Amino acid sequence: MRRFLKYGAISGVAGAGLLALATYAAITPVKTSLHALRSDAQTLQVTDRAGQPLTISYQNRWNVYDNLPLYKMPELLRQAFIVSEDKRFFEHAGVDWRARASAAMQNVKTGQVVRGASTITEQVVRMINPRPRTLWGKWVEGWEAALLERNTAKVDILEFYLNQVPYAANRRGVAQAARYYFDRDLSTLTPRETLALAVLARAPSSYDLYKDATKIDGPVSRLASALQERGFLNADEAAQVTADTFTLLKPAEPVNASHFAQYVRSHSNAAGAALHSTLDAHLQQTVQKIVDDRVRTLDRRNLHNAAVVVADHTTGEILAWVVAGANDATSPTRQIDAVTVPRQPGSAQKPLLYGLALDNGWNPATIIEDAPLAEAIGTGLHNFKNYSNTYYGRITLREALGNSLNIPALKTVNYVGKQKYLTTLHRLGFESLNRGVEIYDEGLALGNGEVTLLEMVQGFAALANRGVARPLRYLADDAGSRAQERVYSPEAASLIGDILSDPWARRLEFGNGSVLNFPMQTAAKTGTSTDYRDAWTLAYNHKYVVGMWMGNLDHSPTDGVTGSTGPALAVRSIFSVLNRMATPQKLWLSPKLVQKDICIEDARDASRCYNRSEYFMEGGVADARLTQPPRFEIVKPTAGLRMALDPRIPRDRQQVPFTMRGLQPNQTVEWILNGESIGTSGEKFMWPLSRGKFLLTARIIQDGRLVHATPEIDYTVR
Repeated sequence: MRRFLKYGAISGVAGAGLLALATYAAITPVKTSLHALRSDAQTLQVTDRAGQPLTISYQNRWNVYDNLPLYKMPELLRQAFIVSEDKRFFEHAGVDWRARASAAMQNVKTGQVVRGASTITEQVVRMINPRPRTLWGKWVEGWEAALLERNTAKVDILEFYLNQVPYAANRRGVAQAARYYFDRDLSTLTPRETLALAVLARAPSSYDLYKDATKIDGPVSRLASALQERGFLNADEAAQVTADTFTLLKPAEPVNASHFAQYVRSHSNAAGAALHSTLDAHLQQTVQKIVDDRVRTLDRRNLHNAAVVVADHTTGEILAWVVAGANDATSPTRQIDAVTVPRQPGSAQKPLLYGLALDNGWNPATIIEDAPLAEAIGTGLHNFKNYSNTYYGRITLREALGNSLNIPALKTVNYVGKQKYLTTLHRLGFESLNRGVEIYDEGLALGNGEVTLLEMVQGFAALANRGVARPLRYLADDAGSRAQERVYSPEAASLIGDILSDPWARRLEFGNGSVLNFPMQTAAKTGTSTDYRDAWTLAYNHKYVVGMWMGNLDHSPTDGVTGSTGPALAVRSIFSVLNRMATPQKLWLSPKLVQKDICIEDARDASRCYNRSEYFMEGGVADARLTQPPRFEIVKPTAGLRMALDPRIPRDRQQVPFTMRGLQPNQTVEWILNGESIGTSGEKFMWPLSRGKFLLTARIIQDGRLVHATPEIDYTVR
């Protein structure tokens, strides 16, 4: 017996030692505070203007958005969880040995595991270090719980637990559960709903309220009685908990504003638990549906992406920031924010050019020649044309802008100066245009520089805001001063709005029933880039500005989608929503503008004119017959042009036209080639092609005398 006891004692000590070593090796203590653990996983929340979260995702290990401090949780909720889950929470040191012994006896009597007796601290440990639900796992959790309580205050453990306890549908924490089951904030729940959250935490799938809301009645009533015994409910309150029923409300779909939230986080220096933005969550969801529907409709035309920005130009606040398309999770463009991706705006940018022209002496009745135009591009020649390949001759600025004609836009940018126009765009906030003016050249007038949708909306907001540019706001509590700059005069800005909202002005290219003719006065402009890669519509009324881009983020062309056939319809739908948010009014028109009846020259017959009422700035020229000051210029050939004889065509049939710009009816041109006169003509002279290097100049003759001589240009024929 002595030998047996001796070896038994030795075996017991050895077993205890091995158990201690195994336990020590298995323990994974929390290496940081619970607050730091949660903070490391937390992403700064962004809310809409009413406080609604914009970036909720339920696929995280932790609740990273809806954390509440313990003092903001209702007292009844805290006590309900303690009574339900861990009655001696504030008495034990991590493990409730009395509860464990009671649970063990009950499990032995029933022959199955009916109670686990895990304390709140042990449940927190299990969240942090998940392991299989075995006796060994339970043993290790007990030691980890004791270590956690040695280094962490009870209130911090309880706060972490209530914010992270798992529920159905991947919800974590009592705040998310309150929204999931009752679509309300925690502080607005009834006592019955509050107790239900404590019961649901035991077995969310077993007590699924959406499947059977009565199954939880018994456990809730028993919890109410337990709380009454401890003085947290009186008899009437406990009876009311039992008598009440649930009113379940399916939670609203999370707002899809992840791209906006990311932009806000990356551009904000604000600190705190959340960033309170200017976005309107309801409007965001409404616009998202409109745009998603439009993209689906145009999918058959190889269009897969779109973006919209809605802003209040009276306050500068961004109200909606929608990115649509690329719904396939494997799409490489899914994570791209189309609002901030530079794309070619095409004609959508022209109003910003014409606003500058109005401030530099032109008026809506200024005549611009719309005729075929060729300009030098490098050592070659590019023939510019209008979208419809139609030319309208002498046309007013109002009609040139309204019909989005390309040739008048090129002449306008030459009038105001390309560098001056680029500088104006920089003042409006177009940071994407970061190359030299020589790179963009005259194509800047046609939108060849890549800009973002956000920049376009900001530019149009300046027109709508009476010519004052300012950065658009995305934080509701941004009390800091924002830089403002007057870029256009109030008169020029209001004239642009008047032209863009004038159905008569766009009738030549868009017809009388254009999609841009809104029910309420709205200034609208479309744009389409080369090969139909980008389709734009920008529009504003008295309060709101909307910009929409459509295309493909992989830069593939669409099947003929233009600004009018693509985004314009969606923008009309968006304004139908916006017009219900504010009483529609007319666009502001500067009181300093003078309205005069004038006779506008017929584009096809200079001897005739038609009457029209037009607006002019004070002191402006009211004679619509006046055109640009004549400027003599050799159009063809261009300086540095390189040409070659075609061996397939007889030499005597190969000719090149020399053309002159700015010639008046009573003037002729004498052409001087390599110092010798080769003939006289009107605006055009046909020159027989021959090899060599040439210097060409032109002399303008009027009434037999020389009135002008152009600078020499060089060209080569091979």
